[in-house]
Amino acid sequence: LGISLRAFNTTGDGLSDRAELSIGLRLPPGLDVPGLIGSLAELAGDAEVQIEGCQEGYRTAKRSPLTAPFLRAIRRSGGEPRFTLKLGTSDMTVVGPRWGCPIVAYGPGDASLDHTPEERISLDDYGRAINVLSEVLLAL
Repeated sequence: LGISLRAFNTTGDGLSDRAELSIGLRLPPGLDVPGLIGSLAELAGDAEVQIEGCQEGYRTAKRSPLTAPFLRAIRRSGGEPRFTLKLGTSDMTVVGPRWGCPIVAYGPGDASLDHTPEERISLDDYGRAINVLSEVLLAL
């Protein structure tokens, strides 16, 4: 479960104060979402809890038809492939459960910096990623 602070705002009129907190939760596959929502409501006590969207994580089997071509192409490009559990809303988590097809996430750069101000890739990594994807598409 990944948690991030999206916004924290306070207001007051001299008689009462109000605090509003917005968080993002990246949900792993198989998480008990109703149970999590219940726990959040319990933790909030008398505070109001609003859920504005929910997308569970999705996982493709490691032995999917996509795995071997990606592993080969990454190794041929000088990379060291590794499996990572990607959380959060993405094309993968939206269409994977509906289409029932194998899906993988692949790309250059440091995944721990995804969607942060520090996210960046080098042009060399970008070029290698293009070569990897080209090789995978030809193999499929």
